[in-house]
Amino acid sequence: MCLNGWGGKLYQELLPYVSRMAPDILCLQEVVHSPATNLDWLTYRDGDHILPQRANFFRDVCRALPDHVPTFCPAAQGVLWDEETEVPSQWGLATFVHQSLPVIGQVQGFVHKDFSPVGYGNHPRSRSAHGVRVFDYRSNRAVSITHMHGLRDLNGKMDTPERTAQARRLIALSDAVSEQGDLRIICGDFNVEPDSETLNILKGAGLIEMVTSRGFESTRNTQYKKPGRFADYLLVSDVEAVKTFDVIHDPEVSDHCPLILEL
Repeated sequence: MCLNGWGGKLYQELLPYVSRMAPDILCLQEVVHSPATNLDWLTYRDGDHILPQRANFFRDVCRALPDHVPTFCPAAQGVLWDEETEVPSQWGLATFVHQSLPVIGQVQGFVHKDFSPVGYGNHPRSRSAHGVRVFDYRSNRAVSITHMHGLRDLNGKMDTPERTAQARRLIALSDAVSEQGDLRIICGDFNVEPDSETLNILKGAGLIEMVTSRGFESTRNTQYKKPGRFADYLLVSDVEAVKTFDVIHDPEVSDHCPLILEL
């Protein structure tokens, strides 16, 4: 499962859904981790962009998936707010791997900028990626999965030199965690349109994009009020290995749809 968790805004729907589905691997973006506080909720403020944030969303998902090994990958540490009190909080992505799957390789790095330790920074902000290589005993093969949360440009989802560089760094991280013969998967909230250079670069690396090639018309749901219905993508190196692939619009657990791949 690949999902942008929206900072846990819909945690009451998301946590039971994730617990019930218990995917072997969960690639989760937009994860909040605030170890300095035990509060449940904080507020993100960026000009007129104000959002409630589940203060310890990473902790929440860990509790919902007690049989998974979690890894949190921060992109930045900035400030969230408890009314008028500043609370240091890390923001990034996380990967949860069921303990029955041996993790035989890992890579963590940045696809845009570097870790920002004293604030979330100027847009487009730092973005990280994480890859794991696991051994699938059911299919007797190694599988590598690398995911990222693509940079957000205030001007929109158009192609930019930063996004081109980001795509190439993402491939490099996937290369670093993969071995010859692996089934390779790259996924995440890329923040681009289906005709983007980002996807063309990934396809040029021998990957097949599943969302649009399977005829899905959106990876957003009714929680998302802006134009543009795509953000999330999943690519595989071998479509013959795919049993099923789906974009889940119901239940709504975020303003993004979960992408579910079964091998």
